[in-house]
Amino acid sequence: TIEFAGPLHSTIVKQVRMKNPSSKALVYNAVVVGRDAAEFSFPKGNTVSISPMRQGFITVEFTIRFLHPAEAVLILISNKVDAADGATITFSLKSEVRNIEPLGIIKCRSPCYEL
Repeated sequence: TIEFAGPLHSTIVKQVRMKNPSSKALVYNAVVVGRDAAEFSFPKGNTVSISPMRQGFITVEFTIRFLHPAEAVLILISNKVDAADGATITFSLKSEVRNIEPLGIIKCRSPCYEL
């Protein structure tokens, strides 16, 4: 599970690190599916290429817009490159509002009741 926790209206960025222990390059495409999939994005693109014996990163971004927890699933699907085929990897994505900061304060005067 990857948790995106912070104040309401904040943008949280997480990186998923993947290692390639094989002697051939791997390429993964990232897809987010689920109830709140539209709220998650890939600011650096949804494809990551991992050289042999190296590691690669995919960046996932989420802006907390609502009080209810967002839920989705990140699926990393391997593309067959140079006869190397990696396993499909999945992560659960969840959000949590830790606090609420007002964006501004408006002062107004008005009668509470009028006939």
